[in-house]
Amino acid sequence: MAYVSVKGGEKAIENAHQWLAEERRGDPAVEEVAVAQIREQLSLAVDRVMAEGSCYDRDLAALAVKQAGGDLPEAIFLVRAYRTTLPRFGGSEPVDTERMIVRRRISAAFKDIPGGQVLGPTFDYTHRLLDFRLAADGAAPPEPAPLANEPQAWPMPTIGSVFAHEDLLEHDVRSSDDAPFDLTREPMSFPAGRDQRLQALARGDEGFLLSLAYSSQRGWGSTHPLCGEIRLGEVAVEFIPEELGFPIEIGEVTLTECQMLSGFAGSAQKAPQFTRGYGLAFGHSERKAMSMAIVDRALRRGEVGEDVDAPVQDEEFVLYHSDNVEASGFVQHLKLPHYVDFQADLQLVRRLRREHFERLNPSKEAAE
Repeated sequence: MAYVSVKGGEKAIENAHQWLAEERRGDPAVEEVAVAQIREQLSLAVDRVMAEGSCYDRDLAALAVKQAGGDLPEAIFLVRAYRTTLPRFGGSEPVDTERMIVRRRISAAFKDIPGGQVLGPTFDYTHRLLDFRLAADGAAPPEPAPLANEPQAWPMPTIGSVFAHEDLLEHDVRSSDDAPFDLTREPMSFPAGRDQRLQALARGDEGFLLSLAYSSQRGWGSTHPLCGEIRLGEVAVEFIPEELGFPIEIGEVTLTECQMLSGFAGSAQKAPQFTRGYGLAFGHSERKAMSMAIVDRALRRGEVGEDVDAPVQDEEFVLYHSDNVEASGFVQHLKLPHYVDFQADLQLVRRLRREHFERLNPSKEAAE
């Protein structure tokens, strides 16, 4: 059988785009979903697209989800591509999560953590049963959640404050560099500093990080931590204009922060204490922040003298393969024409097969 190249052109591509738009829209008799509906009612998908797209814009992320037909990696790709077109006029000051306006704050390590447990909006205590009332047209909106009887502590103490008097939890040391590593402007380099690792993990694919975190907890790694604290809420973003010379608040962003606690037996230089892994993501993204924190702690194996014996502890493996935009592109490029490669492989396999059968069945002339 002969293999020949498939011929196509711009018209075929235009038709494919038109068909894609038709498939995305679905049945025209069904009312089209609006970007505002996606933003408000598919907020967790929007949050993931913002986090992995590295662009905090709820409307833009909702538009990407709609355009991608609900394919979140594709939506992340759209946002990441758009982000590269935006002008950059400076960097904000580090956000202060200790001064977060908290909507949800829990600790699995302390029942009576200072500031209290705030369950907030969560799936944790739902029964995971399909609610068919949501499928009913014109269903009544849910009743508003009740307001708290007393004001919330602010600023809400962090998990670090629990250990402050005993120095049982390691302290994070602020970097002396003027600016952290910028993965959007600098190529990946190894060995990677923690600032580079955290930035890569924050942009990393949630599913990949979740699997790595799961692998570490099951024994392929040394990290099986306790959840010291998860908090969700709004933090102020500050920027210092050159003409003013002092910080001004330019807006607020919703963040999820997670701190995982792992024991450390100590060394000749350090006393035994708890170490921590850190996770931070845009929006309500607890699974991502928790996975990120577990992987962050696993990648710190060199700081505490642990051996590298699992993929989650190998920073090159983790950081090179965590970005779903790069991973998706590399896998899906296999759909593009590879006719020359295939013809070369085809000729090689035919030659190898011929030599194989000649060795098994040598000709009479060769035998003589």
